[in-house]
Amino acid sequence: MTIRRLLITITVAGLLATTATPASASGGPTGIRSVTAITKVYTFGQKVAAVALRYDDVVNPKTLDRGTFTVSDSIYNFRFDPLEDLPKRADRTVTRVYTNDEPALDPHGRSDRGRYVIVELDPSDPGGNTVIRSTCSGALCSERINPDLPTEVIQHENVYARSGRGKLLAAGGSTRHPLTTRPVNILADEFQYKRFEHPGMTVPYAFRLPEHYQPWHTYPLVVVLPGWGSGYDGQNEGVQVGVDVTAVAWAQPAWTGSREEVIILAPQTERIGTPAEVDALVALLNSFTGTYNVDRERIYASGFSWGTTLAYRTMAEHPGLFAAALINAGFTVSDDQAARIAATRTPVWITHGTGDPVLPVTNGRTSGQRLRDAYVAAGVDPAEVAGLVHYTEFPNEAYSQPDYHAVVGPTYETRPILHWLLGQ
Repeated sequence: MTIRRLLITITVAGLLATTATPASASGGPTGIRSVTAITKVYTFGQKVAAVALRYDDVVNPKTLDRGTFTVSDSIYNFRFDPLEDLPKRADRTVTRVYTNDEPALDPHGRSDRGRYVIVELDPSDPGGNTVIRSTCSGALCSERINPDLPTEVIQHENVYARSGRGKLLAAGGSTRHPLTTRPVNILADEFQYKRFEHPGMTVPYAFRLPEHYQPWHTYPLVVVLPGWGSGYDGQNEGVQVGVDVTAVAWAQPAWTGSREEVIILAPQTERIGTPAEVDALVALLNSFTGTYNVDRERIYASGFSWGTTLAYRTMAEHPGLFAAALINAGFTVSDDQAARIAATRTPVWITHGTGDPVLPVTNGRTSGQRLRDAYVAAGVDPAEVAGLVHYTEFPNEAYSQPDYHAVVGPTYETRPILHWLLGQ
């Protein structure tokens, strides 16, 4: 071959390579462009509630059904399983499939014109939990949100475009598609996550302002004090919002029984000693209420397990700071704390599980009796004490999951209790 012919051949080959039309431009299928998890916080924690698959064109929903996709996920549950079980998988139950113009749920499951296919999942499935244990062993482990969710999707059947004579967007098959984008976390993404620096202690905290927050209006503040496992361990910031419903519930009238908008504050202390924790908590509250429009007569505490130690001690040492408190699966209030709390007539509702394996039910019973006695000793009419100190004990059958220490489950599912707190 002459040099001239060789150059011509190379030039023509180059032109063909640079002008060849890719499959997507020629009308061929381009496949799934992205896979996004949509999470929601249920009573006992955050789970993958749906997956959103994006395609290159508006999807025809008429060819979609619950058999078009399979969603596989880990069945690990940090409340019961060792971290080594995280690789164990099972298929989720698909409840609804529809199209949307964004990776979001439709309350009615109806298709809107859009490039996304939403595959909703049954929340009662064991799979899809986003909260995991830290790498420690033993009872006093921390929890954190899994940064690498193992959710996978298989598209079994062809997916077609709505227009263009039913253009094929993605061919069905057996390929497993992992998540490709950051999850969309319903309500949890509405919280802001910051750190408060206190002498000798860093306190990460999450807070949510009302959707229509107005600078000239004051709002009640609910301070959510989580248990030991959701305290700050250096790598688990934000888990207190996803570990259970105690933070996000206050943003939902379906849980509170009230349409009143509230500010939610959920701090994470380092659990290095109660006096230091209380000092840091009060300093954070002073800073926060100086920044946002909080009704200082309506600051409420909701504490679970370790968080109840902060609630009791803060009420005792800083009288009047909390207008009322909800104590869930708590430690025992001391006689001195009970007397100080009674002196300010602070209403308290205590709940405990009969079968609590971590903090015995006698803690709740004793605390309720000590507070009632302290109120009477402070001069409160015994008939009025019943309206100031409430005690509710939940049997094992009241739990939708058999974590009998996590009494926040049946407590928060009992809407009148949350409604009562906001009414004080």
